[in-house]
Formats: sequence, C-alpha cells, structure tokens
Amino acid sequence: MSIKEIQEEIVDEFSMFDDWMQRYEYMIELGKSLPLIAEQYKTDDNLIKGCQSKVWVHAELNDDKLVFTADSDAIITKGIIAILVRAFNNQKPQDIIDADTEFIDEIGLKEHLSPTRANGLVSMIKQLKLYAVAYQTQLK
Repeated sequence: MSIKEIQEEIVDEFSMFDDWMQRYEYMIELGKSLPLIAEQYKTDDNLIKGCQSKVWVHAELNDDKLVFTADSDAIITKGIIAILVRAFNNQKPQDIIDADTEFIDEIGLKEHLSPTRANGLVSMIKQLKLYAVAYQTQLK
C-alpha cells in the first residue's frame, strides 16, 4: 500500500468517530499496537527533541524500505507516533521524503492537541523524514 492510501485509510477510520473523546480512545488503542522499540534503542540518540513526553524512534533499512519502531512514556503521544509509524513504515525513503502530511489536518489532530503536543507532532514528522533522508543518501 502506498503512503497516500494508508493516510486515506487513517482519515476514514477517524471519520467514523463522532467526537474527540472517541478519537483519543482510538489513538490510545493504536498506541498499544505500535511496533515497540527494543530496549537497546531507548537512548538519548533516538529521543525526539521538541516533545514534552519522551518519544523514542528507531529506523532500519530492510530491502530498501524503512522499518520504524517507537515508544513513548505518554499514552496519547504513543498513539500519535503510532499513526505516523503506520503511515511511513515499510516505505521507500524517497517516498517518505516526498509524502505530505495533510492527513494530520484532515483528521483534525493538530487543532485538538495542546500547543506543546502539536509541536511534538511536528518534531516527530521531522524526525521520521530525517531518517528517510539519511537512508536515501546511503541508497544512492
């Protein structure tokens, strides 16, 4: 599935909920299904800067595709990173670099987060794309 298709699927899933309490509950559920980062990668190097909560992300290249694992010490934040990992996991680095993140606005996530969480969301997206840039340069 392409990034765009996955993003559309996420937008469809969020549109099934009537209010933000249900959407938050769904995000918490998504966080529980997150491919968890191995303890050895829970280091300061893998900590996303700019997040109020602790969020670790690790990326590896597997058959020219990036595989992300992540974790957070906060349940909502874990749900947010789970959404991003789902959108970008097992994709080619160049596709991640080129992908837009309008789906975040479509589900209304940014406007329903506190300013510090919204900044953290931007930092998470930036970090995933930085991993993609780093691995893309290795592929050339």
